[in-house]
Amino acid sequence: MTGFQTDCVQKPLSLLFEKLGYLVGSYPVCFMIIPLLISAGLGGGFYFMRDREDNDIERQFTPTSGWSKEARKFVRDNFPHRDSMFSTPRLYNEGTYASVIISSKNDSNIFTEAAFKDIIRLDNKVKNISVVSSDRHLTYGNMCAKIHDKCVPNVMLNIIGYDPQKIEHTKIRYPLQEFKGRPEFLGFTIGGVHTSTGLIQSAQAVRLLYFLEDARNSILWLKEFQRMMLLENTYDEIKVSFFTSLSRQEEFEKHTPDGIPLFSITYSLVISFSVISCLRFDNVRNKVWVAFVGVLSAGLAVLSSFGLMLYIGVPFVITVVNAPFLILGIGVDDMFIMVSNWQQTNVHDPVEKRMADTYKEAAISITITTVTDILGFYIGLMTDFPCVQYFCLYTSTSIFLCYVYNITFFGAFLALNGRRESRNGHWLTCVQIPHETPEGSTGCSALCCVGGHYDEERSTEREHPINHFFRRHYGPFLTKPWAKLGVVLLYIGYVTTAVYGCFQVQEGIDMSNLAADDSYVNTYYADERRYFSAYGPTIMVMVREEYPYWEESNRAALRSCLDKFKNLSFISEDVHLSWLDIYEEFSQITNFSLNNKTMFMSNILKFFSVLPELSLDVNITDDKIYTSRFFVQTVDIANASMEIKMFNELRETANQCAVADILVFHPAFIFCDQYDILESSTIQSIGFTAVVMLVVSLLLIPNPICSLWVTLSIGSVITGVTGFMALWDVRLDTISMIILVVCVGFTVDFSAHISYAFVSSEKPSANEKAIDAVFHLGYPVLQGAMSTIIGVIILATSKNYIYRTLFKIMFLVMVLGLVHGLMFIPVFLTMFSFNHTKTDKKSYDFEGSLKSGQKAIIYENKALQTNNKQCVYTIST
Repeated sequence: MTGFQTDCVQKPLSLLFEKLGYLVGSYPVCFMIIPLLISAGLGGGFYFMRDREDNDIERQFTPTSGWSKEARKFVRDNFPHRDSMFSTPRLYNEGTYASVIISSKNDSNIFTEAAFKDIIRLDNKVKNISVVSSDRHLTYGNMCAKIHDKCVPNVMLNIIGYDPQKIEHTKIRYPLQEFKGRPEFLGFTIGGVHTSTGLIQSAQAVRLLYFLEDARNSILWLKEFQRMMLLENTYDEIKVSFFTSLSRQEEFEKHTPDGIPLFSITYSLVISFSVISCLRFDNVRNKVWVAFVGVLSAGLAVLSSFGLMLYIGVPFVITVVNAPFLILGIGVDDMFIMVSNWQQTNVHDPVEKRMADTYKEAAISITITTVTDILGFYIGLMTDFPCVQYFCLYTSTSIFLCYVYNITFFGAFLALNGRRESRNGHWLTCVQIPHETPEGSTGCSALCCVGGHYDEERSTEREHPINHFFRRHYGPFLTKPWAKLGVVLLYIGYVTTAVYGCFQVQEGIDMSNLAADDSYVNTYYADERRYFSAYGPTIMVMVREEYPYWEESNRAALRSCLDKFKNLSFISEDVHLSWLDIYEEFSQITNFSLNNKTMFMSNILKFFSVLPELSLDVNITDDKIYTSRFFVQTVDIANASMEIKMFNELRETANQCAVADILVFHPAFIFCDQYDILESSTIQSIGFTAVVMLVVSLLLIPNPICSLWVTLSIGSVITGVTGFMALWDVRLDTISMIILVVCVGFTVDFSAHISYAFVSSEKPSANEKAIDAVFHLGYPVLQGAMSTIIGVIILATSKNYIYRTLFKIMFLVMVLGLVHGLMFIPVFLTMFSFNHTKTDKKSYDFEGSLKSGQKAIIYENKALQTNNKQCVYTIST
């Protein structure tokens, strides 16, 4: 097995890139100007950015083919809304509304006269809000949702007749209070309740709701409401938090511009790090401008790819804002690889040959990571979340152009810089300077005006001190038997902790995370969780087919099905609504039988005339009941785990009903659909991507066992990232799912570079190969990881969850990937014997390949025979 090679793709590509490197080295100006012109042209696509923005939360962050969207369509088509009989539980969406949660300032009992004086004063201010539209002066009374031509009241204020003096003396039952001959549910209105014998003794919070007709002018009123609530907070006894049906979307859309200053800071930090890490104390070999152009190349790739996507009309979603941070890390990583390989070439060779040698090694390495990254993102297009699809489309295009710009634009500048070095030009002034300090020169002159030193033994640039550390100290240390044992034990501990963390992962997007930390929305969500978690959503249970309600046995069977819902642990046994049960009571009072179809249908309209709101629950067309609905009340839905349990068990219970086709729905279910596919979609994307990585690795890394280790490394890092992110309080949602898909590509970067260097090494033993691999690529890999960490570290200070999540997961990816690349992979590779030798050499005539009139400068090389007249070098075929 160790002798089997899979280099049928790698070798031709190596030859192809070698020729490309020679071409770039020959015509660097062309390869610089063309990408700049392309970037300028494609950058014009940003003109359309405002038109392409699409941050609709439901459309982008819920599955396109979600089960609940079909259920909502059924409700909308079969139970149409009636403006004259507004009912909150019967809405097929959340409606247009403003909500205010009021609690006492010292968290004491809110049921006091002083507190309710402030509450009623606040209620009056809200109802007096007015807006002007089309020269019309509109108040809340003009736009409110109505029942029997009156605005939907706040029940708690109705009970006391808007008299604050009555609150301390009125007996109020909880959660159902009889008011004007009908029960009123107070679970959403009063929070933090303490009862005795069913009567409220104290409460911590009251919620006021103001529903509006769904019209354009309502948006104007809600915006004015937000403005007033942000300015008005002068109350003696109460504290207030508020929310509107616009708030979630508005606060979420504020994230998009936040990324611009963060990216600017990140770009500056990465440039600074790249320049410092490429800084040399040699005035000729200094790579300051090379590092700067390497970062610029990644920036041009982002500009071009985003412009291209905007030109062709791809929606720009907030998740896409994360892409530049990732592309910057990928581009800089590839830049470090190319610079490292350049430094290993013979300084006496002409620039064209040095570029050919650089591309022969570096281009294959960065091609492996680019192909795997792009494939990983394109696999992400298969998910059912639009925000993930658009992110993957933007990012994969950016990675491709980043790769193209690296081997053209950046490579061209590397060649121009090489030409300066070949004539011993100063890194800043480009003026030719001497190799050695002239006699009689000052110390300052010797420091600033002398350079061009190199390793005379190997005819390459001098080792960076960190390269020296990897070869002389770290590599030999890592290959000692006791060190290998320590690494294996460390890995066992790592896997154990990671697997434990994987079982702690919480699923689902928390709506409060869609707003900034200092948003008023988060204050409202916190109050809602604190005071109103006792009761969850009111669930519609629908019979979505014709059903013989007039047959007693069928009514009993249907009642048995509905009782199964009431028996669920999170469903209240006391709070429910059934038009059929009330109709049965009505039949007993009016003395007619429901067991006859004619009597059943002829009396139902009389029944609805008495209780018209119940007519909203029965779809009667052509004297047939096509569908009807009932309501059950959930309790104690305090967290995402309970939400998942509720969502799944409700649907399972509906499916178990054999007597009728049952459908359950609540508007919040639209966001619960993600629980159906989030975990499976993430596993599918990562698993499929890992398989693709294995295939690519087999094709491009000339050793099957090494390719297998790359794939195993992917799985290991993803397991670690998933486990540790759960321990770091990061949930599995659409945002973290995106970054986990990214994780696959970045994982390949570390393991593939080291693995490729390992199998490409001509050292005889596995230990020597490992030392050679970490010597050549240890520092570039470390540079790439550090540049990415520096690139995202500024996001840790962000007040937005999306950016902080990107930082946390990318930090884990970089740290764990680095540990795998520089510790686990080298050690595990040494545990197998690789008898890889380079044979079947094909000569490439460097001098003969030059154009007529172009002279090659031939340097004497100790490794060549003295009678050689040409510089001939070999490549693997």
